[in-house]
Amino acid sequence: MSFLESVLEQYEIVADKIKLDDGIRERLRCPKRALIVSVPIEMDNGTVKVFKGYRVQHDIAMGPTKGGIRYHPNVNLEEVTALAMLMSLKCALMQLPYGGAKGGICCNPKEMSQKEIERLTRRFTTEIIWAIGPEEDIPAPDLNTNMQTMAWMMDTYSMQKGHTILGVVTGKPLVLGGSLGREDATGRGVFYMVEESAKVKGTKLKGLTVAIQGFGNVGSVAARLLFEKGCKVIAVSGSKGGIYNKGGINIKDLIQHIQENKEIADFHSVDTITNEELLALDCDVLIPAAIEGQINKHNVNDIKAKIIVEGANGPITPEADMVLYDRDVLLIPDILANSGGVVISYFEWVQDLQFYFWNEREIQQRLKEMMVNIFNSILSLSGEKKIDLRTASWMLGVSRISEAHKARGLYP
Repeated sequence: MSFLESVLEQYEIVADKIKLDDGIRERLRCPKRALIVSVPIEMDNGTVKVFKGYRVQHDIAMGPTKGGIRYHPNVNLEEVTALAMLMSLKCALMQLPYGGAKGGICCNPKEMSQKEIERLTRRFTTEIIWAIGPEEDIPAPDLNTNMQTMAWMMDTYSMQKGHTILGVVTGKPLVLGGSLGREDATGRGVFYMVEESAKVKGTKLKGLTVAIQGFGNVGSVAARLLFEKGCKVIAVSGSKGGIYNKGGINIKDLIQHIQENKEIADFHSVDTITNEELLALDCDVLIPAAIEGQINKHNVNDIKAKIIVEGANGPITPEADMVLYDRDVLLIPDILANSGGVVISYFEWVQDLQFYFWNEREIQQRLKEMMVNIFNSILSLSGEKKIDLRTASWMLGVSRISEAHKARGLYP
C-alpha cells in the first residue's frame, strides 16, 4: 500500500463513522489543485539540469492553503498529495484558518552546492508564483529545506511583485519577519504531547526511557527538551542508523558532537543499532520522527513502547494502528503531535500581516495551550466513542472541514 492509499484508507474509515455527506466526501478525496512544473537550472559546471517540482493545494474551504516544501530524491505527486491532505486535517484540527498544501522538488540537495540550491529555489518559486501568496498559499520549510530556503522564496516572490511581502512564506529568518520559537516548534510540540501522555499514564517525565527514530530538527529538539526534564533518552537514529545506551545518552553532548562531526555513529560510550532495532527497543516512549510507513504489519508485534508520539507524518500504517490500539498503546497521531510547526507558522503569518511581533515566552505559552486543549478534546472523544486517538483526531478534523463546506455552499 502506498502512502497515499494508506491516507485515503484512513479517510474512508472516518468518513463512514461520521456519515460524511457524499458530495463533500468525494471533494475531499481529491486536491483542489495539483501543479507539476519543470525546474531548469544551470549547474556549477555550466550544464543545464531539469528537475521536477510539485505544489498540491488540497482544500481552501477554511482559508488559504499552508504547507511545507521538501527537497528529496523520493518526492513525487502521490507523496505530496497525501501530505497536503494531512495538512488540511492538521489545520482543521488545530482550528487554524487554513487549508492544507504541500510541495517539493525531486532532487538530492546533499549532492548540490549552496548556489545550485539557491538557483533551484528561485526558479521553482518563479514557476509556482501565480499559485502562492499570503492570501492564497503560504509555503514553509520541510525535509531538507530551512530558513535560508524560505528567505530565497520570499525574496524571489517580492522582487517579482515589486515590493517586500513578508507573509508569503513562514519559517524565515528573524531579520526577515520570522517568528521567535519557529525553529523548535515541531519538536517542542512533540515534547508537550509526551508530557501530556505521561499524565494520562499516571507517571512523571523524570526517568521515562525514550527512543527517537530520526534526529533531525524535530527529533533533536524533542530529545533535548525531554533530556532537560530528566527523561532517559536511550537511543536515537539518523538515516544511516543509530546509537544506543541503556543507561541513557547525554543529548546536549550529542548535539554538539553532531554539529562538529556531522555523524551520530561515532559518538562515545554507545552501541550502534539499525533503525529497525531502535523501533523494537524496550522503552516507555517511542518517537518515530523520520519518514512514513516505519511501523507496519511486519514489525508492529515487535513494538514494546507504552506511548508512541508521531513526530513524522504517517510513520504508522492503518494495519499497525489497530494492533497497537488493541494492546492499549497510547498513540498520539501525527496531525496532533507534530502540529507545533504549523501553529507557530500561523503565529508568524499573523505577526507578518500585523507588522507586530510577540516575545518567545508568549509564543510558547500560546502553543502549549492550543495543543493541550486539542489533546484533551481528542482524549474525551476517544473515550466517549471507544475509538483510538487517530480516528478521533481525524473525525474532528474532517468534521470541521465538512462544516466549512456546508456553510459556504457550492458555487455556482
